[in-house]
Amino acid sequence: MNLLSEAFAWLTDPEQWTGPNALQHLLLQQLYFTAIAVGIAAVIAVPLGWAIGHTGKGREVAVAFAGAARAVPSFGLLVLLVLLFGVLHKPEAAVVTFVILAIPPLLAGAYAGFEAIDRRTVDAARAVGMTGAQILWRVEVPLGLPLLVGGFRSAVLQVVATVTIAAYVNLGGLGLPIITGLSLRRYEVVLGGAVLVAVLALVLDALLALAQRAAVPHGVLAAQGHEPVRRTES
Repeated sequence: MNLLSEAFAWLTDPEQWTGPNALQHLLLQQLYFTAIAVGIAAVIAVPLGWAIGHTGKGREVAVAFAGAARAVPSFGLLVLLVLLFGVLHKPEAAVVTFVILAIPPLLAGAYAGFEAIDRRTVDAARAVGMTGAQILWRVEVPLGLPLLVGGFRSAVLQVVATVTIAAYVNLGGLGLPIITGLSLRRYEVVLGGAVLVAVLALVLDALLALAQRAAVPHGVLAAQGHEPVRRTES
């Protein structure tokens, strides 16, 4: 309990919220690296996942790549890329590391969303004369969106937690008080930094959970009994 009270005292100390390494600045750095990495990963993974889900081809390769990417140790990859890119390109090395971490859940969410769609729905759309592009954008994307948002949710949580290692290569973020506290043996600082990362992750998870709920089409919710079917009078 003493350590908890010391960590709370450190978090509420006005000194920690002023200066170049103020906690709000470190929080923004954490969010910046997370947003950049997940955004780049989405540009790569989402179209690829949709293509796999729409055509049914390449799933085995995607699964193998996702498994291999998940097996790579993030800290070791970051150090390796810093050495390869050079010390003047640490931000680029960090972003590439986090992008590699974010791609597997986004890729899985994209193609799994399409695979979860009842094939009878797609066949019905084709039977009424929809083209492949119309089926993609009017049927598969809307129905697969909840699982894609779930992939975003997983990617964001993994990246926002892993961005703490950016502090080991002097890129800031909420990992800075953690590694500083470890080196100084100030464990209340370590706990305070860890609490901030945990709170940030919980807030982002809650927001993305709401987004995932909102992404479910009204017709699907009505079919599941979660909301009444809207009827229009002629």
